[in-house]
Amino acid sequence: MRTPLMAGNWKMNKTVGEAVAALKALKPLVADVKDVEVLICPVFTSLYAVSREIENSEIKLGAQNLFWEAKGAFTGEVSPSMVKDAGCSYVIIGHSERRQYFGETDETVNKKTKAAFGAGLIPIVCVGETLKEREENITFKVIEKQIRDGLSGLSGEQASSLVIAYEPVWAIGTGKTATPDQAQEVHAFIRKLYAEIYKEAAESVRILYGGSVNPKNVSDLMKQPDIDGGLVGGASLEADSFSQLVKYLK
Repeated sequence: MRTPLMAGNWKMNKTVGEAVAALKALKPLVADVKDVEVLICPVFTSLYAVSREIENSEIKLGAQNLFWEAKGAFTGEVSPSMVKDAGCSYVIIGHSERRQYFGETDETVNKKTKAAFGAGLIPIVCVGETLKEREENITFKVIEKQIRDGLSGLSGEQASSLVIAYEPVWAIGTGKTATPDQAQEVHAFIRKLYAEIYKEAAESVRILYGGSVNPKNVSDLMKQPDIDGGLVGGASLEADSFSQLVKYLK
């Protein structure tokens, strides 16, 4: 049985003070949630302060990125051990915005994924197609390459504990959302493909949907058999809306 995961990706939003205030508001709203894992991924500068704020709560902490080297002359980068030391248990890797604006590739995604595991972090690896790729009917081809190249060479345990996030790029921050059937079709494809590569790990790997998830559509999305949670952007920035997503079962 896969435990649903609701992950809030705050992107480049909130100062340290704003992040702490948001967690103060969120904690009592989700304190009674036992059947869904709750994760917040703020900017690097807020990680340590947020980790202190969520002590003695069930809320988990994740980073939005990392670099694959342990240390060295890599100005502006943050190593896996630094992310772990700041209190994180998860890290987002290969988000479409990282691919679009910062040159992230399947090769760098693979390096970062393995580096994250090496530091005891659970990677949330993002895959997804652009609008142009969907219109050209190459969605499955694009995602297969991202998974085969980006997630190659994992151990059985790593393949099982990994989290995959399917994010149709055309639905991120646009207000557009894949229909539940569209999302399920791709999630089912990912799980079947993953079974070809990592066999029994496919049943335990969690696959999140990311792309304008909100309180109005979350219930229908989460009814799909291969959707195990959400990687949530804008709707995670406010405690009330994010808590509604976390409590989609209630």
